[in-house]
Amino acid sequence: MSRRMILIVEDEESISEPLASALEREGYATEIAPTAEAALEAVRTTEPDLVLLDVMLPDGDGREILRDIRSRGATPVIMLSARGEETDMVVGLELGADDYVSKPFRAAELIARIRAVLRRTGEKAAPPASALGVDDVRLDLDTRTVTKDGATVDLTLKEFDLLRALMERAGRVASRQELMDEVWDPHWFGPTKTLDVHVSSLRKKLDDDPNEPRYIHTVRGVGFRFAAPAEASAEPEG
Repeated sequence: MSRRMILIVEDEESISEPLASALEREGYATEIAPTAEAALEAVRTTEPDLVLLDVMLPDGDGREILRDIRSRGATPVIMLSARGEETDMVVGLELGADDYVSKPFRAAELIARIRAVLRRTGEKAAPPASALGVDDVRLDLDTRTVTKDGATVDLTLKEFDLLRALMERAGRVASRQELMDEVWDPHWFGPTKTLDVHVSSLRKKLDDDPNEPRYIHTVRGVGFRFAAPAEASAEPEG
């Protein structure tokens, strides 16, 4: 499987070179474009999976490059800026950026955001399965309906999206941050307690005992895990 390509549009070598090295250690392929002209050429020739785009470039404004990228397609873009002002962030997001990170930033945080954006946009680009099923719980993506043992389960929009995120990872742990990024968004400023509230509501609607869960398991200090099909279908000990 080929590595995903990240195009780094950044004129400061003290930022672009270490960032490229960090990304390559994480398994990504990278290319650096130090100018707006080089960035536009690289977008056309390399067809990157994601663009890290500095706002201020020596020969242009990153937001103009974003407009050009959006006129061509839906390549994910994360804006990078030393400004850090809310108005700049809002303008970037309104122009179609998928995320916005202020300098200085930690490479680990940026890589986590890259993964979140690629996960979300990858799910949109790939033809998804029409339904997800674990034991007697079935989630239909086309009609946005959920049934348990054939009976309809009434869920709110966020409950549905949360259940989908958990069931897509059935058998694997989903971290709290992953779920907040995917079901809400990376710029959620409300209390993360909302995740616990929605998990609790899902459990009630699925008749899932939190003390002896059949479906949604809490992984303390990490997040939540939806049971794997074989695990959920196993008869409870009694």
